[in-house]
Amino acid sequence: MRYLYIDTSSSYLYTAIVEDNRLIDSIHEEYGQSLSEVALPKIVSMFNNNQLEARDIDKIIVVNGPGSFTGIRIGITIAKVYAWSLNIPITTISSLEAMAISSDNQVVHIPMINARRGYVYAAIYDENQHELLKPQHIKQVDLEKEYQKYPNREIITNDEFDNLEKVTSYTPNMLKIVQRFKDKENINPHAVNPDYLKLTEAEESKL
Repeated sequence: MRYLYIDTSSSYLYTAIVEDNRLIDSIHEEYGQSLSEVALPKIVSMFNNNQLEARDIDKIIVVNGPGSFTGIRIGITIAKVYAWSLNIPITTISSLEAMAISSDNQVVHIPMINARRGYVYAAIYDENQHELLKPQHIKQVDLEKEYQKYPNREIITNDEFDNLEKVTSYTPNMLKIVQRFKDKENINPHAVNPDYLKLTEAEESKL
């Protein structure tokens, strides 16, 4: 079985092709504002470099949020069109789950993404990846109160925060992520949608 992993929920492109328990190839690069232009060509290039065609993939695993609103839409669009046009099974995972799973430390994991204005996207998982606090858009000060309950903890992020204790930089373990979610229930491609955990600014302005 071959799997394609796609995560464009930040300024980075994280994508990989996994065959059974082997990482065939991966991309881990920051592209910033050019992510929308390079994501698809980079994925196509990864296929070409390994003499693979799009139809050689058996399942797609795509991150559907939270994170950058624009970034999330890029990955979702690529994955949905790919899955629908070639009738390939697809499933989604949370960027926060991916962050926590990538850690090899046997501690409580607190993946965090800066949502600005004193808010974060975050969750809390125990050593076995069970939810202690579900993924949500939460005030940073409220999250800090929650994770103080767990002294043996690790905060995982690539964002900058003021007055935050020592953190672990997020480096995705894409093989580990795929192995964890390869058997997750498939979704109709048309039902694959971003999970922003909050309204977009345009939606908020209408309220």
